Amino acid sequence: MRLLKVNDDGSFSLTPVIRANIPRYAILSHTWEADNQEITFNDLGTDIEKNKTGYRKIQFCAYRAKQDNLQYFWVDSCCINKSSDAELTEALNSMFRWYRNAAKCYVYLSDVLTDDTNSEAFYQSRWFTRGWTLQELLAPSSVEFFTPEGVFIGDKKSLEVQIHQITGIPLAALRESEGLFRCSVKERMTWAATRQTTVEEDQVYCQLGIFDVHLPLIYGEGKKHALRRLQEEIDKAYTVSCPCY
Repeated sequence: MRLLKVNDDGSFSLTPVIRANIPRYAILSHTWEADNQEITFNDLGTDIEKNKTGYRKIQFCAYRAKQDNLQYFWVDSCCINKSSDAELTEALNSMFRWYRNAAKCYVYLSDVLTDDTNSEAFYQSRWFTRGWTLQELLAPSSVEFFTPEGVFIGDKKSLEVQIHQITGIPLAALRESEGLFRCSVKERMTWAATRQTTVEEDQVYCQLGIFDVHLPLIYGEGKKHALRRLQEEIDKAYTVSCPCY
């Protein structure tokens, strides 16, 4: 796992890969910018990063982490070297665990400009429609929502009624991971059914942690084939007699 370190002056820098004794860290949940405006692994430390729209959310995460006395944080867009198939596969299969183990998860709602949690903007935020954000909602115990200006909206606990209304996810699953895994396979699959991803296979891969299974990634296999492989792994992990199947 590769983390960003918050420096004394508020700037941040990439650390080497950490495989043991991972420090406490914050993690960012967001929807991706359009037109190559996200900060990538190769952008960090170059003049490019500050000229992209996505730089602002990384600055936000660094600031929030420092406010919460966390020296490290993780952002999916730039902490993974996606040119390495092995690293990408490891990251996507580990991501649920990485979000679950984070001390804080900050949700950056780029399209919500108000802290009114009953507003149309909050209920219709794109964040609730994307595939990967499903596990980013469910895995961490601490999930905090912010506007693009850094205004705190609320957390998963205080907003559980609104989140349940938006997503249909039972309150028990929102409150703890054990509640999530007590839900049936069929019910968990319905939560992701209408969510979208940029790459069709990711509509399946984004569900791996929700079922606590692992798959090798085969981009180009198509959603149908990926879904069949996911179902095979679920069948191995769960029996018909299991109450959560």
